Amino acid sequence: MEQESTFVETASLFALDLFKELPASYLESLERDSRVETVETGHVFFQPGQRGQVLFLLEKGAVQTYRTTGKKKLIIADLVPPAIFGEMGCVGQCTYYCTAQATEPSQIRMISKAQLESLLRNFPSVLDQLLDLVSRRFAQVLLELEATSFQNLIPRLATLLLARAKRGLIKGITHKEIAEYLRVYRESATTALGELRKAGIIAVERKRIRIVDRARLERAAREQTSARDSRQSQESAG
Repeated sequence: MEQESTFVETASLFALDLFKELPASYLESLERDSRVETVETGHVFFQPGQRGQVLFLLEKGAVQTYRTTGKKKLIIADLVPPAIFGEMGCVGQCTYYCTAQATEPSQIRMISKAQLESLLRNFPSVLDQLLDLVSRRFAQVLLELEATSFQNLIPRLATLLLARAKRGLIKGITHKEIAEYLRVYRESATTALGELRKAGIIAVERKRIRIVDRARLERAAREQTSARDSRQSQESAG
């Protein structure tokens, strides 16, 4: 997975839908009073079970959120600027339920719990936006878990490769990382890659995957949608 290591502009609070209804003067004050840190690749912002104290804004870099079960890693989201994370630490029991880790050098703005509480008192509509963000992310995880349970591996692999490809190449992604995205064992991901390679659809090269036949890879990915639609039709009929 190849990501840009630098950004021309720094994302700001003004770029977030969460704060789109706030006056510019309030956002300027919030940016002035909030803290900004630069972190290195691998920095862990929080882990499951920790109490939430901060709402994070990713201004530069990249952050991944995930959960682990035994040796298995469940990737929740790969975030790029502008993005909010750590929202679960600011609502309900104010506890983080996943790990957030920088996947490249990143610049992070931190809004303290006290600042957020003041913001919500002055602009209650932001709470609705925050709860909607939590709901959408939770729903996305449920949908992806459903896909893991019901859909074939090769269509999901094809979808992942198409999403990660740049000019027909997927660089810097390992078999282990592919397995984590697909929520399967590494051996299963390797076998699925081998099937696509034997079919002449992809070429597996050193530290990269090259798409040889994009049209066939797209057809393989469409089987994912067909399988889901078929299952939904069966459930409706039942």
